[in-house]
Amino acid sequence: MKLLRYGPVGQEKPGMLDAEGRIRDLSDFVPDINGFTLAPAKLAELAELNPEHLSIVHGPHRIGACVARPVNFICIGLNYADHAAETGAKIPKEPIVFLKSLGAYSGPNDDVKIPRGSVKTDWEVELGIVIGSTASYVSEEDAMDHVAGYCVINDVSEREFQSERGGTWDKGKGCDTFGPTGPWMVTKDEIADPQNLKMWCDVDGVRMQDGSTKTMIFGVRHLVSYVSHFMTLHPGDVIATGTPPGVGLGKKPEPIFLKAGQTMHLGVEGLGEQTQKVIAA
Repeated sequence: MKLLRYGPVGQEKPGMLDAEGRIRDLSDFVPDINGFTLAPAKLAELAELNPEHLSIVHGPHRIGACVARPVNFICIGLNYADHAAETGAKIPKEPIVFLKSLGAYSGPNDDVKIPRGSVKTDWEVELGIVIGSTASYVSEEDAMDHVAGYCVINDVSEREFQSERGGTWDKGKGCDTFGPTGPWMVTKDEIADPQNLKMWCDVDGVRMQDGSTKTMIFGVRHLVSYVSHFMTLHPGDVIATGTPPGVGLGKKPEPIFLKAGQTMHLGVEGLGEQTQKVIAA
């Protein structure tokens, strides 16, 4: 089942994608794609619906972030062995956890704004985990019971702000529009193995990232359990699990960074695609 949100910013409505790729309206059944909707019992109810009996949403429509604004927008750093290698970083002994500003949370095809003063804005295609039930101090064995599904995330990053301006990574990760999420959340029953998904990112039609979740250092099950030992995960929370190699920072012989007017196009196998135009803030 693929759940999504469509409509203007702040006025999104809940929808379901049918087998033909058409949006079906869910407004008569749930108020939004939020923590309430993502509870296991409610997802089971929605799975019983026949999409053919739901109204077709005639478009085009803006697609919003696939889940209403979460309590926590969590990211994992340096979680791909080949990405760590390209940036010259050591393999972390434990997951690197940071929070992305909720101001970064945006629709999958919304414009991405290069911050004023930026010289090193970069792309990062990532597998996103969507939490379906409250998780606190959960074991790895039970971690998947708390996962509702998966989505695509672009963890846009300003590398100078992140690493050269002092303090933690937050300044380079939480800028407005730096967290496109969606286009839809795919329930976990549709993804046989989240540790075997192809992922890619193109900039102006040139393939920059071409990786797989196979090279994740810490997998989905471990991450959900690990993070839940430091903060409670709430229904609707999103975890961006790290990026494969091919980021602009790691390009040889010289790094490559985004400029206004460029277009990013990215996706994860089975989870859909995103397209963002890059504009100046």
